[in-house]
Amino acid sequence: MTAEGSLGASLIPVFTGYLRNHPGRPAWAFAQKVFWDLAVVLAALAALGVIFSRQLIGIYTIFAANRTAWGLAVYLNRVILPAIVFIGLAAVATALLHCFRIFGLPAATPVLFNLAMIACSLGVVYRPILDWAPLAYRTPAVALAVGTLIGGAVQLGMQLPALVARGMSLMPEVSVSDPGVQKVARLMGPAFFGMGVYQINLFVDTVFAFSSRMPSGSVSSLYLADRVMQLVLGSYAIAISTAMFPMMSHQIAAGEQEQVKRTFGFSLRIVSFITIPAAAGLVLLRKPIIQVLFQHGQFTGESTILTARALFFYSLGLPAFAAIKLITPMYYSLEDTITPARIGAYALGLNVVLNTVFLLLFFRVLSNGSPALASSLSAYFNFGALFLLFRRRYGRLGARHLASSLGKIAVCAGAMAGVAYTGLLAGHLAAERHLLAQAARLATVVVASVAAYFGLARLLRCEELPELLLLLRRTTPRVEAVAQVGVE
Repeated sequence: MTAEGSLGASLIPVFTGYLRNHPGRPAWAFAQKVFWDLAVVLAALAALGVIFSRQLIGIYTIFAANRTAWGLAVYLNRVILPAIVFIGLAAVATALLHCFRIFGLPAATPVLFNLAMIACSLGVVYRPILDWAPLAYRTPAVALAVGTLIGGAVQLGMQLPALVARGMSLMPEVSVSDPGVQKVARLMGPAFFGMGVYQINLFVDTVFAFSSRMPSGSVSSLYLADRVMQLVLGSYAIAISTAMFPMMSHQIAAGEQEQVKRTFGFSLRIVSFITIPAAAGLVLLRKPIIQVLFQHGQFTGESTILTARALFFYSLGLPAFAAIKLITPMYYSLEDTITPARIGAYALGLNVVLNTVFLLLFFRVLSNGSPALASSLSAYFNFGALFLLFRRRYGRLGARHLASSLGKIAVCAGAMAGVAYTGLLAGHLAAERHLLAQAARLATVVVASVAAYFGLARLLRCEELPELLLLLRRTTPRVEAVAQVGVE
């Protein structure tokens, strides 16, 4: 929740206003106070999490039939939780750099995070780390937990020089009386919930997955299915959202509200052009995708079936998950963090109700996929409510143009699905047992399906295709380039 965007949602609009009205030292003095105030808050939260680690794990496993490796879970939680200090401050640094339209450096820091995790997974690295752990907890999992901590510190450290170079001082300065800090704090509370509702829903799904009625491995299947879906959501939808939010904030600061709506409409069409066929592809090819990625070692065919089932229901909600990433920044650019939080609370309540109903009444049909389906349906409700409310308050959002585009996209996605299904049957993907052959056949089907999708999109003259190609040809990271595509 800390890194999901709530910090940027509250900080970017306010800092953008400072850059426009009070540039230079006043703006950086404000940023310095926010940075260190948040450092104190996150450090306190991390300390509380470490102290009450046993109670936190107890909440997380409230429906668990048994609590295997309970002590290890508590210990790992204590090792990992301090990382929220680094990750949270890294999110602040990212938000500040985005206001200067610097996207490359913040986007590269997760790579370093992953490299830290990989390094700690190697025996030559994790064995010294394990020597620090109590004898009862000397497992490779401890090394991975330390890798998370190191990765968070690297994410922050990589961005600090860029902030200093632009005028920020790292001298500690804590202030709760600064008007700008108070404004960020007022916005941050609702934004923290509004942007983090996806993570909260994922937490709810996990709690229900611990139910004794769920098959063994349900928790892991939900996690892995979510990771696969995030390949699309994180690499594309969130990337577009990241570029659009600072631009919307600058447009609002300049009094260009209509331009904000056009920016949103353009972003939604472009993201839908990718996420709708991606959802169709994940639904159809879910089993071979899971086989190629995970079915090795102790990950058996039964594990694949469980994970593929969860991926099916998560994939159904992929377009909605992506759309939420775009519409909430539009509210935040107007400094309205209350509405997304309120709608998010309703969506969370709906998720709990649906999880309960599915578990009690439809378990035989849905099995471990019921939490994923509940989250997907809640996401469609969340986006629909936010869309209708914004339209009612601020006027039309180009729904007819959007509906026309979505219709063409759906036709192209249907044709792509036909190609994927034919390739799935003709390629005998399910029968192949060798990893390299599986990967080759899967890649062939994916390439053929993508070619069919883009080919039909060109025949139907989908305007998103040339817009997407123009975006991909831009070599400059400047957000104005993206904005110009939207205007054209």
